[in-house]
Amino acid sequence: MLKYCWFIPLFPALAFLANGLLVLFRVPIRDQLAGKIAVIAMILSTLICLGCLGDLLGGAEPYDADLYTWMGFEGGLDIPIGFRCDQLTAIMLLVVGVVGTIIFVYATGYMHGDPGYARFFTYFPLFTTMMFILVLGNSLPLLFVGWEGVGLCSYLLIGYFFDRDYAHEAGKKAFIVNRIGDAGFLIGMMLLYWSLGSLRFSDIAAHASHVYAAAPGLALAITLLLFVGATGKSAQIPLFVWLPDAMAGPTPVSALIHAATMVTAGVYMVCRLSALYTLVPMAGLVIALTGGATALLTAAIAMTQRDAKRILAYSTISQLGFMFMAAGVGGYVAAIFHLMTHAFFKACLFLGSGCVLHAFHVDTDVDVFKCGGLRKHLPITRITFLVSCLAIAGIPPFSGFFSKDEILWDAFKHGYELIWVMGVAGAFCTAFYMFRLYTLVFSGEFRGDPESHHSVEEQAAHLHESPPLMTVPISILAFLALVGGLVNIPHIFTKLHDFLTPVFHAGHDVHAAAASAGEPGLAWELGLMVFSVAVALVGILVARVLYLYTKGGPEQVSKSADLAYELSFNKFFVDELYDRVFISKTMGLAGIFRWIDDNIIIAGLNGLGKIATWCSRVIRPVQTGYVQHYALAILIGLVFIVLVFLTN
Repeated sequence: MLKYCWFIPLFPALAFLANGLLVLFRVPIRDQLAGKIAVIAMILSTLICLGCLGDLLGGAEPYDADLYTWMGFEGGLDIPIGFRCDQLTAIMLLVVGVVGTIIFVYATGYMHGDPGYARFFTYFPLFTTMMFILVLGNSLPLLFVGWEGVGLCSYLLIGYFFDRDYAHEAGKKAFIVNRIGDAGFLIGMMLLYWSLGSLRFSDIAAHASHVYAAAPGLALAITLLLFVGATGKSAQIPLFVWLPDAMAGPTPVSALIHAATMVTAGVYMVCRLSALYTLVPMAGLVIALTGGATALLTAAIAMTQRDAKRILAYSTISQLGFMFMAAGVGGYVAAIFHLMTHAFFKACLFLGSGCVLHAFHVDTDVDVFKCGGLRKHLPITRITFLVSCLAIAGIPPFSGFFSKDEILWDAFKHGYELIWVMGVAGAFCTAFYMFRLYTLVFSGEFRGDPESHHSVEEQAAHLHESPPLMTVPISILAFLALVGGLVNIPHIFTKLHDFLTPVFHAGHDVHAAAASAGEPGLAWELGLMVFSVAVALVGILVARVLYLYTKGGPEQVSKSADLAYELSFNKFFVDELYDRVFISKTMGLAGIFRWIDDNIIIAGLNGLGKIATWCSRVIRPVQTGYVQHYALAILIGLVFIVLVFLTN
């Protein structure tokens, strides 16, 4: 099955073309067909993904082949269309295929009745096509094609409600912020080719040590520039500001971006280039510190937000920070493990929030302080949401516990105590804000909208559980969030670790010395595990007591910690800071160039036109159309010429 892996992006690409034609030619039954075509395409791709995974689990050699040369340049740079399917690719394909298919099925129910239904299912399969290309590409240029493709699709889907100002502004913000990161990525890729002479992943893995040995400073620059691209795609400091606004799109879009596609691209890229990053410890430290700082900052912001989807958005940024913490300290397996478990519980959480929106008959956001008591009205959504909250909080035996704990252990055993402290603090905040969200939405009594013309009882009467087309997918995801961590239980069943080790062998070799020189033992590992779980339980307890059992608890917190609360609620004024320091200055500079353009360049060109027009008006009377006038002019000219010759 491995040699047929190129079919994986082909099926959703065909679905994109088919649905695009349905929209273009306004086929009357396009809404009945578009969703089915997209889902069938994803199912077919997922079956091939599972087949590739099965082959690799069965001991097959990874597949790496070029189909044809896409671009050839003088000097030796050839860019092929080629695909690579190894153990890392297979895990990523599993995440994109399985989680993506579940989201597609959910979307057919969630988007039912939307006037842009067929257009939505034109963009949606294109999104997964580009993510499949990103994952399967056997070189950085082909990865970059998928990288830019998911960026384009995110712009289209975030701005799906194009008639709403906030939606298309959010789409533009995502597109522009990612272009900043992509500029760094391109420069890093060019420097890598200049130093190595190839951009194929196999060549990078084989000769990364030569790059570092020849020029350590250049290797540091390359890794950091590539990481700049990752901070854009995976929403890390300083380029994280686009992701919370991406909630302007439909909820299935949010789930797909946050769980299975775009934001995981940066983590995947760093792990794919682990042979290079492992050789540059300073780059690893920068990545780990950036991930830790992002995890803490965005978790602190999530603790005070009121919109359910925005809380989950900041949660995604924070969890991505955990993944970069792992990758930065050499725990590439832990990073991919957490990427996988995060896909399960975060997709479930987003789709669960979509069920809440569906119950309130809104399509963008819901204030959690206007919810409460929804456990009575949305029992399935509530159970699946609770399972996912326990998973992301890191409570055993849910999946997030195993992946989060492995990240913390990798940081501690490799001597990154500061990173471990940041991770534990982030784990406390995660448990707090997730159970704050759960408590405000599902526990207590329904509060409703006090500004509504209807009474609380009348508002509650309209609440209802979502149809099976939406509840079955979130139930499957909740099950995966429950059992997904069992593939990698430390010292007991390390199937995922053993499966991925061949891809990351370079990283394990580098850290082998640390392991043999007194790595903390099993007692330390168990003790730290118990401690991290206790920290998470304290976070859950504080959230439950404060928001369920304490009268006026949130108000007391906001009053007693007024400055901290205001900073968190206003997102530490990062957007305002960027606006004042960068955007306003850029707009001012643009104004200067616009004045130059209007008053010098365009005015100069217009002046030349005016001169030409004036000259034509002066000369035009000469052209009378009478032959005798032209004969007289010729005679005068001849006389003038004769006089000139006679005088000389």
